[in-house]
Amino acid sequence: MKLRFETRRSDSPWVDTVWSCTSEQVTAMTSVAGVRWGLVFCEQDGQAYAAITGPETRTGTAPVPAGATFTGIEFAVGTSLRAVPMAALVDGGLELPGTTRRAFRLDGSRWETPGPDDAEALVERLVQAGIVVRDPLVAEVLRGHRPALSERTAERRFRAATGLTQGAVRQIERARTAAELLAAGAPAADVVAKLDYFDEPHLARALRSYVGRTARQLREGTGGAIALDTDQRLIS
Repeated sequence: MKLRFETRRSDSPWVDTVWSCTSEQVTAMTSVAGVRWGLVFCEQDGQAYAAITGPETRTGTAPVPAGATFTGIEFAVGTSLRAVPMAALVDGGLELPGTTRRAFRLDGSRWETPGPDDAEALVERLVQAGIVVRDPLVAEVLRGHRPALSERTAERRFRAATGLTQGAVRQIERARTAAELLAAGAPAADVVAKLDYFDEPHLARALRSYVGRTARQLREGTGGAIALDTDQRLIS
């Protein structure tokens, strides 16, 4: 029982990854905390659905419709939707009404439903229409630069653009990286040293909170379906 999952990095400065997935006898998966928002398009039994997904601050269990196919766009950190506050999307999302196999509605207009190869073209149109926007301060902060603003103002802008604090973004991204390294076979002690965890119990707590797996489960590929970017699949 597997989810056939493919993902690719995007050359667009507005997009982090584009993914597609087909479910095969999998009814649920472990959702991993993530700092990005996205658009997800699903087709099942001839019916089409579209939704905005928000950042997730904790692990959980997500249902997987049987026999469904998905296309997803994960946007770069610091991008957002003009009409939807990012804080409203954290640990949630919005289903988009009036979706068909060919089109969906967003911000009062209809747009052609993309496939994996059309994702960047759709995003470019959304950017040109001013529907997807970006605060450059976020990328500056994540690169380690100190903006010419007070810390309080910078944090407020960062949170408005991402829905999360700077500390939350760093903790979640570190835990995801740790999970990917462990799934690739790295020893826990090496991950602790590489990512500056205090010790292995500290790493274990982060994995439990943000990934929903132990280091051993990640190395052995056990525990059920879970999304990991570098594997370009869902483990089952």
